[in-house]
Amino acid sequence: MNELVLALGWVGIYSPMALGAVASAIGSGIAGQASIGAMVETEGGYGRYVGISAFPSTFVIYGIVVMFTLNREVTPENAGGLFGVGFLAGIAFLYCGIWQGRACASAINASKEKPEIFGLSLAPAAIIEGFAVFAFVFALVVSAGIAGGA
Repeated sequence: MNELVLALGWVGIYSPMALGAVASAIGSGIAGQASIGAMVETEGGYGRYVGISAFPSTFVIYGIVVMFTLNREVTPENAGGLFGVGFLAGIAFLYCGIWQGRACASAINASKEKPEIFGLSLAPAAIIEGFAVFAFVFALVVSAGIAGGA
């Protein structure tokens, strides 16, 4: 049983980075597909479409920082905390990444028809980023209370 508990602790340490990378890849892929479609349908402004496609790439950065914050010796006493904080933060990053990619795709699609709303159309994606930042800060603060930290 201790082996399973220790394995879950290790999963908790590395899952924020892994799930953050998946979130960034999916979100950027969704937005990137919309960007490509917009470039085919418009005569200019390609840079802003490509730029907004990269917006969801921040989740892997959050995951890497949380991973390094959680990195410590895994013991039966701290494995549950490491798993809970790391895995759930990673799930939050994953969910935010997917939905931010969809929000960015919508912004791209809307702004190809009405370029003047480009900045305003990014507000939903920025709000979703805020939720990920909440999960990020929560994970950093809570990780300081898990036994075995530096």
